[in-house]
Amino acid sequence: MILHAGLIARRMGGFWRGVLIEGPPGAGKSDLALRALDQGFRLVADDRVVVWTDAGRLFGRAPDTLSGLIEVRGVDVLRIEPVAYCEIILVARLQVPERIPDSATEAVLGLAIPLLSVAPFETSAPAKLSRAMETFDAAHNRRI
Repeated sequence: MILHAGLIARRMGGFWRGVLIEGPPGAGKSDLALRALDQGFRLVADDRVVVWTDAGRLFGRAPDTLSGLIEVRGVDVLRIEPVAYCEIILVARLQVPERIPDSATEAVLGLAIPLLSVAPFETSAPAKLSRAMETFDAAHNRRI
């Protein structure tokens, strides 16, 4: 399945774990991904993400034609060395978040993935993604 989304990843416990960034066109998906890259994340996919499941886990990668490309609005489409694929452990929905939200999930290919609402243009947005990834793994005693 191909989703209109972005996917960024970081190393956690020796493996690439990712955040699927979803929102309507022009919402700031690529902008948030670009700022997250400056905070230690790596690009997996921009604009389109191929997703699949294996052994009860969700994975994603870029379509071959878009691998390593990211749109930097006002500049150009740039080539960046991508991560080939990663496990998706968090969905970031671009919208104004509640102050202290209840836990939420989003079903992707039948799997419940933790969901975080994030305002994409907040300076702290990449840090919030990192903290949410760490919190999710710690709270669910995931084998990383």
